[in-house]
Amino acid sequence: MIVLRYLYVLALVVWLGGMLALGGVAAPSVFAVLQGHGATAGAELAGAVIADMFRTFYRITYGCGGTMLVALAGMRVLGPKPVQFNARVAIVGSMLGAALASGFLVSGGPAREQQPARPSAATAAPRLLGLGTERVRNLSVVLLLIDVVGGLSLLYWEARE
Repeated sequence: MIVLRYLYVLALVVWLGGMLALGGVAAPSVFAVLQGHGATAGAELAGAVIADMFRTFYRITYGCGGTMLVALAGMRVLGPKPVQFNARVAIVGSMLGAALASGFLVSGGPAREQQPARPSAATAAPRLLGLGTERVRNLSVVLLLIDVVGGLSLLYWEARE
């Protein structure tokens, strides 16, 4: 049981910490630095760099979500059912769904190869969805916030136990 709970908490911490580090630290810093070297070209390059970082991170989130679901199922089978089991599974499922939507729809999928230095790399996802760059960015933020709120609520449950 302790191994399953450890894996569950570790996956949650990696997922939540990664989102906060990329969205709250890396993305603003990359945009600030690269836009300082030329507004339009810098924004395009910053968008491409951040998109590439998130594509890699989405692969990690898929593994974290799967690990969390397997660990929750294992804890239910092997021991007493975790407190608020159904709610936790629903939250992890929602987080995973938001990550999948963001990874596959917003950034064009994790397996898609793009060259960060190409000016069209930052605008490929908006063309894929038929949306403007600003709408895609807003959709990305909403999906990321779903994951952050879900992750914080799961972390609260773990801290309470």
